[in-house]
Amino acid sequence: MSAGQGEADGLVGVVLVSHSAQVATAVAALATGLAGGGATAPVAAAGGTPDGGLGTSSELIARAADAVDRGAGVAVLVDLGSAVLTVKAMLAEGDELPAGTRLVDAPFVEGAVAAVVTASAGAPLDAVEAAATEAYDYRKV
Repeated sequence: MSAGQGEADGLVGVVLVSHSAQVATAVAALATGLAGGGATAPVAAAGGTPDGGLGTSSELIARAADAVDRGAGVAVLVDLGSAVLTVKAMLAEGDELPAGTRLVDAPFVEGAVAAVVTASAGAPLDAVEAAATEAYDYRKV
């Protein structure tokens, strides 16, 4: 599931939660690829359900967050409404996600790219969140 390099100690981790495993994996690959050469921040896709169906899974999200946690925080980006609710419930529970995990309100694809690029540069969690959130302002026309 992980699309980043595990050797990236000290960097903010990024988890991409989608209702589709294929979408989460593709966005993780895109964001990692656009982050440039060299080591990138750890990125993991948490898409779909454990049986391969559409939906979200707290089990897959928790596993992805643990995989990318290097102690600098974990930014979680989500695609649709129920993914938001799942992550919010996990954060409210308090013990399912690593300390320093944050749900980031950002567009899924553009925000993921901004988050991974910023995290790969060694920025702290606040800066990773700000970069991902600023992606709402990206104009295409």
